[in-house]
Amino acid sequence: MSDEHEILKVLARYVRATDRRDGDAQGALFSDDAVVQIMIRSGREVYEPFGEPLIGGSAVAYAVEHYMAPHPDGGSSHHTTSDHIVDVDGDHARLHAQFVVFRVQAARRPEAGWPQDAFGAQGTVHPIESGYYDTELRRICGTWKIVAHQVLMDMPIAIAGS
Repeated sequence: MSDEHEILKVLARYVRATDRRDGDAQGALFSDDAVVQIMIRSGREVYEPFGEPLIGGSAVAYAVEHYMAPHPDGGSSHHTTSDHIVDVDGDHARLHAQFVVFRVQAARRPEAGWPQDAFGAQGTVHPIESGYYDTELRRICGTWKIVAHQVLMDMPIAIAGS
């Protein structure tokens, strides 16, 4: 399998672990000294850091499990990525990708069952986030690991009370 394909699989595992809120799976994709920083767009092609960087896979795992809101009953998220650009130079690589995150909420099945005219998937899907991933990877002991990861958010992030 090509290096490019292996690197794209790292990204696929990353977004799936995020959607499942699986900190251990996500943290395992990062090196022990990886630096992860969320950036907020503050102008045309200008970004500012949001919060402190996370250092290492264990910090990523902790953040996923303790800082990300759990999904409500019947709820989930779905990350999609596109327009992947992968550059490989020996045991070092860079990955750029666009992302959109969707909030998914399944409708509750009525006690009396679905109405006779109901058809197909029942619920809602709403886009809630978008941006870019700017990621550096290194092959460590034969496995591609993320060593630097910037999440470049298109929109600001609000925290209650701030």
